[in-house]
Amino acid sequence: MRILFVTNPFRAHLYVQVPLAWALRTAGHEVCVAGPPDLADAVARTGWNGVSVGERLALEEKMPTADATAETVDACDPRGHRTGRSVQSDFGWGDAYTELEDLTTGVREVFFPDSAFDDLVDFARQWRPDLVITDPTAFPGAVAARVVGAAHARMMLNVDRVGQLRAACRDRLDADGDPMREWLGPILERYGSEFDEAAVLGQWSISPTPPWIPQPDGAHYLPMRSVPFNGPSPTPRWVYEQPARRRVCITQGLSHRDATIDGASSSTRDLFDAVADLDVEVIATLDAKQLDSVSKIPENVRTVDFVPFTSLLPSCSAIVHEGGVGSFATALQNGVPQIIVPNDFRVEKWWGPVAIGTGLESRGAGVYAANSSTLTPETLRRSLQLVLDDPSYLANAVQLRTELKAMPTPNDIVPALEKLTAEYRTSRP
Repeated sequence: MRILFVTNPFRAHLYVQVPLAWALRTAGHEVCVAGPPDLADAVARTGWNGVSVGERLALEEKMPTADATAETVDACDPRGHRTGRSVQSDFGWGDAYTELEDLTTGVREVFFPDSAFDDLVDFARQWRPDLVITDPTAFPGAVAARVVGAAHARMMLNVDRVGQLRAACRDRLDADGDPMREWLGPILERYGSEFDEAAVLGQWSISPTPPWIPQPDGAHYLPMRSVPFNGPSPTPRWVYEQPARRRVCITQGLSHRDATIDGASSSTRDLFDAVADLDVEVIATLDAKQLDSVSKIPENVRTVDFVPFTSLLPSCSAIVHEGGVGSFATALQNGVPQIIVPNDFRVEKWWGPVAIGTGLESRGAGVYAANSSTLTPETLRRSLQLVLDDPSYLANAVQLRTELKAMPTPNDIVPALEKLTAEYRTSRP
């Protein structure tokens, strides 16, 4: 088979796809990765053949500066503003339809302009994939699959936010109009096809999500173990040295750094104030811009621009992160208790940090400390002391690692993908 992966402009999203792409390649299938030109170098560094589609996105210019003022947070997420913690079943502005409109507008205007659809369809007509596997927001892949008769599967990051929104809005889409139909319908019609729910949700979805994070009803999910891939990078020798004190990792993830979204993440100064007087060794994976506001780095903090978490986390006793899927998956694999501090509710809930934080807390393997807009050094310090001093957090994190290992690997699901592709692939024009 020929399998075309379509990603959105973030490295973290590309990295979720890489282990499955390798599993398909080692099973003898041809694989190609398509994405915006901004991601071309990242695709090349994974070792994959890649093609760029559409125009350069320049996320650092197009992404809106996150406005974390009390007024904005309260309007989008009243409960989160009131309590400091969000709930996955809540919708932005208290209305699923409004959030669906916001999601559609954001993806259309920031990630995938019309040129990406035409470019990807042209490539698909040349390369003729049998299966197109897309990021949940990579809708040009759905159109390209439809045009060439390929099967179409989504590769989930975590919770299916798009599916949750579609299910919640189902009764309103006919009466009030469907924002996604209004966007994708004319594009599909231009290629002689019609809009349907599969254009948004795929014919099935590959879900590297543990079963204790629920997915919405009504979709076909193929479970798969999440295998962390952190990207190519040398590992410093000190990472493998036995730490003299308990080691804690602090990170704010790759996506906000790549998009240079200001104002959404936790204050670096607050993060450092929280750990300065703790008897721990802190590894903070922060770049120069994230460190710019800090006048003095505490003696127990080592800063490093990047280090592969697959190398670092085996030596860590805890990790503090924003709920990114890569950090989450690597901590799960290594049985490390996690402290989650989700960023901007309007955008971040699409990718799953609220569900991750709530799920970890329900299983006793982590703490949802607070949203970044309400986090204080005292809150983070208490959360860290809790997971470090209460041995049940480590025991429960190890239990989650055991459960993770029982899930099918990317290699294990290749036969299922072959069967589903044969079932859904159509005769191609």
